[in-house]
Amino acid sequence: MDLSHGVDVQVHLETFVTQEGETERHVFDEPGTVVQMGDTLYVRYREINEEEHTNYPVTLKLRGDGSVQLSRGGSDDDTHLRLHFADNRRILTRYRTPYGVIPVETITPRLDVRLTTAPLTGEIYIEYELLANGQHLGNYRLRLLFSV
Repeated sequence: MDLSHGVDVQVHLETFVTQEGETERHVFDEPGTVVQMGDTLYVRYREINEEEHTNYPVTLKLRGDGSVQLSRGGSDDDTHLRLHFADNRRILTRYRTPYGVIPVETITPRLDVRLTTAPLTGEIYIEYELLANGQHLGNYRLRLLFSV
C-alpha cells in the first residue's frame, strides 16, 4: 500500500491521567490520515472536545528508530505541546502556553507500536511520566488505534 500520499483512517484514542491518586479517562474517535515519508509514519487527526470548545490538530510521528513524537496544537497556536517518547529514556521538551513556555520532561517506561499493512491498522501504547521543573505532574497512558 502506497502511504506517501496519505490514507484516510479512523482513529480511536484513549488516555488515562493519574494525578494525586485520581485517574481521568478521555476517549476520542475521529477521522484521520496516515502518511509515510521515508522511514517515518505520521498519524494525523483533530482532537475535538465539544464540552471545552477545543479543536486541536494532533500528529504522532512514528520514527524508524522506534521512538514516537506527539505534537498537539498548531505551531502558531497559543498552546502547543510536543512530547518525545523513547523506551526508558528521559527527554526534555517545551510546552508553550498562553502564560509562557514551560520546560517539561517525559520518562517512558513502556512504548509499544504494532503496525500491519493488509489491511492498514496500527496500535500505539505509551506509558509515561510527565515532569515540569523537576516536579512530578502525573502518570499517563495513551492508547491509539487506527484502521482504514
